[in-house]
Amino acid sequence: MTGATSITVRVPLKIRRRPGRKTVVTPVPTAGANTAIATRADPALLKALARAFRYQRLLDEGRYASISEMAVAERIDRGYLGSLLRLTLLPPDVVEAVLEGTTRYDASLPDLFAPLPTDWAQHRAALLDESSRCDGARD
Repeated sequence: MTGATSITVRVPLKIRRRPGRKTVVTPVPTAGANTAIATRADPALLKALARAFRYQRLLDEGRYASISEMAVAERIDRGYLGSLLRLTLLPPDVVEAVLEGTTRYDASLPDLFAPLPTDWAQHRAALLDESSRCDGARD
């Protein structure tokens, strides 16, 4: 080679804000389409759901007699434990959406900790409303 050459590489991507961090979303390699790959599940939500169902199982098995006893044994705040256990009351399709990382219910952990209606239909509607409000605030 006789002369210095430079190469410029352009990578189309979007930066999506998540609670506490930013996620890079790359486009799907299709013919001319400008659609993005759905981001994977939020690790904080996955961890919270896993803990919630584990703690619920421990209560169901009788390993701990109360939330207070479990909070002391697990060395976590009783209020936080109660909030985690409420996640086990989420509608199954919402839990699946969170596990799969689909964006229909794009709720963060604080959104799921907030008091929600006990009726699953109203619960879903509240999460969808919260999701659309959050998306509008992010853009």
